[in-house]
Amino acid sequence: MLKEFKEFAMRGNVMDMAVGIIIGAAFGKIISSFVKDIIMPPIGMLMGNVDFSSLFVNLSGKEFATLAAAQKAGAATINYGLFINTVLDFVIVAFAIFMVIRTMNKLKREEEVAPADPTDKDCPQCLSKIPLKATRCAHCTSEVPAT
Repeated sequence: MLKEFKEFAMRGNVMDMAVGIIIGAAFGKIISSFVKDIIMPPIGMLMGNVDFSSLFVNLSGKEFATLAAAQKAGAATINYGLFINTVLDFVIVAFAIFMVIRTMNKLKREEEVAPADPTDKDCPQCLSKIPLKATRCAHCTSEVPAT
């Protein structure tokens, strides 16, 4: 069983998947930072100096100045600002993945080889396939005009 697991784990597809997951996790962190530190501050500034990560609805009935204070007190909150950040993270990651797949598909289509020139033709009498250079059909022995 251990030998089978080793064969499975060392298979090329599994290793490629592991590398993809690791790179994807790092990419996700970069995108999260991009949204939180680059995208959201200007949007918040345009909307009247709003910090989206601190937007929340307090369900406990008590007053809290910040989301951190509410969470520290254990109050139930709806953190819609963090949700907005997460949605933007997802949209950016989905768009980046779409662009990568789109580029890969474009390259794949360019690699497709045009169909090869035909190497045979149909006999006009019996419609059997014969080589292009043939002057007589091997099936019905009729003469075939040269092409």
